[in-house]
Amino acid sequence: MNKYCLDTNVLIEGWNRYYSMELCPEYWTILDSLARDGTIFSPIEVKREIEKTDDGLNNWIKDKPYFFKDINIEVQEHLRKIMASHGRLVDSIRQRSIADPWVIAFALAEDAIVVTKETPVGPNSKRVKIPDVCHALSVQWMNDFDFARKIGIRFSAQIKTII
Repeated sequence: MNKYCLDTNVLIEGWNRYYSMELCPEYWTILDSLARDGTIFSPIEVKREIEKTDDGLNNWIKDKPYFFKDINIEVQEHLRKIMASHGRLVDSIRQRSIADPWVIAFALAEDAIVVTKETPVGPNSKRVKIPDVCHALSVQWMNDFDFARKIGIRFSAQIKTII
């Protein structure tokens, strides 16, 4: 069984745009179930990034400690190597992408596939994205749409009666 390590943007963008609770509550039920059985997870650093905003997702994650993995020695060792070779992954000036190296480090430690909304920027860019680092370190990655296909998530539509 594959394991999947979810980046912050998969959860935040999903919550606020693509799979909002108002439109796709079943999606969040499925993610909850997949987290409970260990198929998906996110690093505790992802939780910390989510907690910085007050968009409802923060409330949703509060009672789901099983969704987030704590840092251990193996993850720290992977993180050190990632930061030594790909320090531009984190924008320390603007305090952005703080969880990104943790997502990759956890994927390495857990032999998991990274799920992110980021796309590669290539070797000539000043910025480095998760897929670029994954490619360099031979870590599998995919976007959340491919993840939904791979897991077998299917959406159905219905119309509410308008009064």
